[in-house]
Amino acid sequence: MNTIEPYAAVAMQLTARSVERCPDTAAARAQILAQIAEVEGQIRSARIFIEQFQGRPVRLAVLPEYLFTSYPGPIGISQFAERAAFAADGPEYAALGGVAERLGLFLAGNAYESDPHFPGFYFQTSFVIDPAGAVVLRYRRLLSMFAPSPHDVWDAYLDHYGLDGVFPVADTAIGRIAAIASEEILYPEVARAMAFRGAEVFVHSSSEIGSPLATAKDVAKRARAWENMAYVISANTAGIADCALPLASADGNSQIVGPNGKLLAQSLSGETFTAFAEIDIAHLRSSRRVPAMTNSLARQRPSLFAPVYADAPGQEANGMLSNGAPQVPERDHFLRAQANVIAKLSIAGVI
Repeated sequence: MNTIEPYAAVAMQLTARSVERCPDTAAARAQILAQIAEVEGQIRSARIFIEQFQGRPVRLAVLPEYLFTSYPGPIGISQFAERAAFAADGPEYAALGGVAERLGLFLAGNAYESDPHFPGFYFQTSFVIDPAGAVVLRYRRLLSMFAPSPHDVWDAYLDHYGLDGVFPVADTAIGRIAAIASEEILYPEVARAMAFRGAEVFVHSSSEIGSPLATAKDVAKRARAWENMAYVISANTAGIADCALPLASADGNSQIVGPNGKLLAQSLSGETFTAFAEIDIAHLRSSRRVPAMTNSLARQRPSLFAPVYADAPGQEANGMLSNGAPQVPERDHFLRAQANVIAKLSIAGVI
């Protein structure tokens, strides 16, 4: 295995821009492309400072959750897919690929994405683009309160993408990278599944409340790093513009956590690049190969817990398939699905 020299990574804390007030699809698409061009200059300036300050090349920049569109809000699923979802071969990814290529770094981010296999749907997607401009990782969020999940169309999704498409890990020149979307950082199963597939660096795009207190997500980021012996690079929004929310409702606390669960860098509020740190993959790989009490991966016993998970009540697969065909739901579907799970948990005596 080739040795990877230490490098710098940065969590770019930037303002998400909602497309909610755009008068039509053309205006929304134009706004998205204009913001992508703006972000290129912000990353370039941050890279210059970091490389002068730290002396390491910046090889990875992580962008916040849904930076270019914000969340759908009251817009219906099919309507939002038409207005703002990126196509895999669309102009938005082409523009982002150009940014990564011109800057010569890996670019990670998060967007809503359409899929020709599932017309009218969108999936919240975390992506990694390499310095040649190619998308080398595409992860669709599995656990979401108000968005379709691959699990909702599970049989059809596996037919098209297989399990590798559900839990992807990209083996890159800067390490093995996996993505965690937003509040999925609260669920240890997502990160653990990626770690068992070799993930060394988790890129985490988020849009969350910033606080001087230890939030649930802050605690979870450190836990996911420690229990999987992996880096967590978490980029939060610096507020959401052009919507009804107060600007700073989701702002601050972007951070990088080391494999020992300790903070390496953290931002305060506002637009900033100050969450940057050195990533040392060679040292991480060496640590993972040493028998020790702190080697959480080597001490884990997955088969011990498998029967409990298999029997546990939860949301069922294929909730958006009807006779094998994908069916776009109304928004009230999500609350009804959760209510059904609560009822099953109650019957089982879990709650």
